[in-house]
Amino acid sequence: MLPKSLENISNVNKYINRRLSDLDRRFLLLIIPLPSLFLLFSFSFIPINPFSTFAPLANYLLNTNVTTPTTTLPANQTDSSGPAPGVSSWLSSPSTRMAVCLVGGARRFELTGPSIVKNILKVYPNADLFLHSPLDDNAYKLSLLRAAPRLAAVRIFEPKPVPETLSQFRVLTAANSPNGIQGLLQYFALVEGCLTMIKDYQSHNNFTYDWIIRTRVDGFWNAPLRPDFFVPGRYLVPPGSSYGGLNDRLGIGDLNSSTAALSRLSLIPQLDSAGFHQLNSEAAFKAQLTTQNVSFTEKRAPFCIVSDRKYGYPPSGYGVPVAAMSSPGPLSGAKCRPCKPACEGSSCVGGVMSSLHKFWSWTEWRNGTLKLCDGSGDWEKGWEDVFDKVAGKKLANARKRVWGLSLKKCVEDFNAVKRKAFRWESPPVEQICGLGLGKIIQQ
Repeated sequence: MLPKSLENISNVNKYINRRLSDLDRRFLLLIIPLPSLFLLFSFSFIPINPFSTFAPLANYLLNTNVTTPTTTLPANQTDSSGPAPGVSSWLSSPSTRMAVCLVGGARRFELTGPSIVKNILKVYPNADLFLHSPLDDNAYKLSLLRAAPRLAAVRIFEPKPVPETLSQFRVLTAANSPNGIQGLLQYFALVEGCLTMIKDYQSHNNFTYDWIIRTRVDGFWNAPLRPDFFVPGRYLVPPGSSYGGLNDRLGIGDLNSSTAALSRLSLIPQLDSAGFHQLNSEAAFKAQLTTQNVSFTEKRAPFCIVSDRKYGYPPSGYGVPVAAMSSPGPLSGAKCRPCKPACEGSSCVGGVMSSLHKFWSWTEWRNGTLKLCDGSGDWEKGWEDVFDKVAGKKLANARKRVWGLSLKKCVEDFNAVKRKAFRWESPPVEQICGLGLGKIIQQ
């Protein structure tokens, strides 16, 4: 015997089935299309993008890349899609505050600087530039920033040793760092010093930034930084060149995630307490994000790090590939130099790259995106012509202009840069130019 409730349900089902079987099938043919016609008529009045406020559903149903300020990508996932519709106007809005944090020495800035101005600063002309760079005989090349649309703060400082602590010795390793742990600390101080400049500027002007782009002075960009590199809810880094951690040569995020990412020195004690020891820069960077609960995503970016260092060729295992600047890319921060490629084509490049540890210095090479230099020696004779061909006429002219600078013109350009900046901290510009051009001015 069935329970009474189940018996009632069974009776209802029998009644429905009996009634349906009694319906005239011709009558059904008239009824069924009516809801379909109603739906079709209704959809004709819906806007072209009916899911503009529900992007995840749009992506699923329409298979399109619809992005809104609240859309996020899965954490720890590489995305190589094109620009997201609608994001560009959102980023270019005067109400969207953006800071560009540019750090490092200016060794090859005559090659990299104009590409940064062209492909980042002029793409987002409302962004405020923060420069944090050590004084050396290449610092005079920073006068190229006269072409930057906006300058918030500049600090060019005389380098001094960073005090070393026991926690730093426990957390960090000197392995593979050209200047040991002190070299790492100097780099970390550069990065976090830029964050300090940004916070001071925010405090003085009573606002906060929506986005912070952190990139390097020695990065050569061969294409613009696209709007889809700004991923709400995620800190974006390039894939590859991860050296057992995360690629730390570019980072884009909101203020909170950027604060965690750029606090390279002050978070070391927390990493020590969490049990992280003997980390290189990239591994320490990943540990920072994970301990601060910052989600990250990876996306290939159109830049490489111009390097004068020598690396064994052909690289294998833990070796470092040196990309030709003529590589189509995106190179995602791989080391590069201007050269006539020693290895190109899928057969040659594939053979070399497949011999590298993917979690170390490997970078994406498929589809003809990568050409390799023989990085075992000095830059080849005639590299200037190679660079000029790759970079194009405007960037080539900027390189030649720097090489032809007089002391007077250098000082003039630097003073023009100085007038643009809201805050300026440096030795006298005559000293910067004199040091670089070999004409020290006695103060």
